[in-house]
Amino acid sequence: MPHITLKSIANDEPPKQEVLVDRLEQINSITRVSGPFVFEATIPTPVDFDGDGVDDSTAAIATEHGSFVERMLEVLRRSPNLQAGSASVSFRNVRPPAKALALSAEALVGDNGAAKPVAITFGPENGAVSEKLVFNAAKEANARNYSHLYVIGFAIQPNAREMIESAEAGLGIAATYVQMTPDLMMGDLLKNLRSSQIFSVCGLPDVEIVKVAKQDKHGAQRYVVRLLGVDVFDPTSNEVASVEGDDVPCWLLDTEYNDLCFHVSQAFFPRTGAWENLRKALRADYEESVWDHLNGAESAPFEADDDTKIAVKVIDARGNELMVVKSIEGPSPHEGT
Repeated sequence: MPHITLKSIANDEPPKQEVLVDRLEQINSITRVSGPFVFEATIPTPVDFDGDGVDDSTAAIATEHGSFVERMLEVLRRSPNLQAGSASVSFRNVRPPAKALALSAEALVGDNGAAKPVAITFGPENGAVSEKLVFNAAKEANARNYSHLYVIGFAIQPNAREMIESAEAGLGIAATYVQMTPDLMMGDLLKNLRSSQIFSVCGLPDVEIVKVAKQDKHGAQRYVVRLLGVDVFDPTSNEVASVEGDDVPCWLLDTEYNDLCFHVSQAFFPRTGAWENLRKALRADYEESVWDHLNGAESAPFEADDDTKIAVKVIDARGNELMVVKSIEGPSPHEGT
């Protein structure tokens, strides 16, 4: 069929002929397992509706965030329990604080005789919790003499997570990150029951960077990453338990993280029974090391410089994304073989 363009119309040129194909040519000797995929996100662009040089979109964003906080407060009142494995924390008297800047709510935690006031802040509806949000919320919560700060969000930036982990020593108040289930973004399309696990306390992946002793033929240094496990925080006892790295549903590795976008360089699925089905579907013989690698907790060797950052993202049993960022030039990597 002819491919008509604006250029061909303006210059009165004959359109080029192109062939459109609606049926793929199948090659039965090759089995396709997966194609390439990417994760993409967009950042809202400032909008000047009146043409006066002032960004008018921020007012709308503030209004939308206020409405979002009100919805999340209602959800928190209906599902006041935070789950961390077998342990849980229950909120009582959830309400907006008076004259707050960075805080979204306050509540009571504990028995009636020993109840302590805690502060709560919600992250953005479309985005990750930032380091600035954590800093401002922790400073305000400490100044108001709350006993604990709970940061609730759909996702969190790695540097914000690190600040939460060290908030008690650096900002004067203990803090905990709480993951919201993505189902909440669907509004009333899904039913939120009292038994639903709406909020959960998430751990942090524990990874180890190992230097490969044998370099490649070009002399470049190579490394492997080992997923040791995932730390799970118990908010009732303030203790940390660990899930082994070979017992997580999925973990992903970015061997050259740029602090902006997570690019999947290697993917692993340890806790799954799908590999046996895949072996049967491929109808071919492979070395056992191939399958051990795909469902293992150690990456394939990769090249890296001293200033390279790696990122590991773990998908836990509840579907939460837990990410940690490490620098190659951090603590001396262990020597491997």
